[in-house]
Amino acid sequence: MYLDSHAHLDDERFQKDFEEILARMKHSGVTAMMNIGCDLPSSENSVRLAETYPWVWAAVGSHPDDADHVDEARIAVYRELCKHPRVKAIGEIGLDYHYEDVPREVQKQAFRMQMALAQELSLPVVVHEREAHEDGLRIVDEFPDVKGVFHCYSGSLEMAKELVKRGWYIGFTGVVTFKNARKAVEVAENIPLDRILIETDCPYMAPEPYRGRRNDPSLVPFVAAKIAQLRGLAPEDIGKATSENARRLFCIEEGK
Repeated sequence: MYLDSHAHLDDERFQKDFEEILARMKHSGVTAMMNIGCDLPSSENSVRLAETYPWVWAAVGSHPDDADHVDEARIAVYRELCKHPRVKAIGEIGLDYHYEDVPREVQKQAFRMQMALAQELSLPVVVHEREAHEDGLRIVDEFPDVKGVFHCYSGSLEMAKELVKRGWYIGFTGVVTFKNARKAVEVAENIPLDRILIETDCPYMAPEPYRGRRNDPSLVPFVAAKIAQLRGLAPEDIGKATSENARRLFCIEEGK
């Protein structure tokens, strides 16, 4: 019923109780998942995970924190990984100006290179954008044929509406359940349902009442329940709609 559109289940924090997590996912009705790369090792791990479990699909790419490792050689490796049928997106890529451990110009160059790869391969992208709204939207506009999702969305309703106009999706994590999450709530209430994805971004962003703990995909129904409450729908309706949205974006056939 539920599809976690953004997880990092390959993270070492899941090694000790991995099978228990899978059992909890099944119990919670989480039947599919996108595992997202952040750098080369996690991208390769994502592909291996997708090879092992038929309900997992992978995205490969470099997060802004890894942008200083993105060059033509790295792009060539990602291009090769994308030949695998379980790879459905380039990501997570984008911009993060919160800490600026990697200079902005380096981040922008890596973002453009990976957007170009997505354009070349006709793949969607998973975008991480934090405190870089203007630059993020500008680079997106340079590649009008590339679509995807702004995951863990932190921008304004106005920006979300602009992205939706361009054919993009908006991803919501457990942040939407937080008491101080005014912007995320406003966006979740007002954008079209057919443009919403739900995600855990595990092991981060655990929803209430688990905030501050390690997150895992079995908790994505809490995100659906909050959005359902905001929109006056049943959680199962949100689960069904967001699963269909994710399958449409990532070209994942129903039943696979």
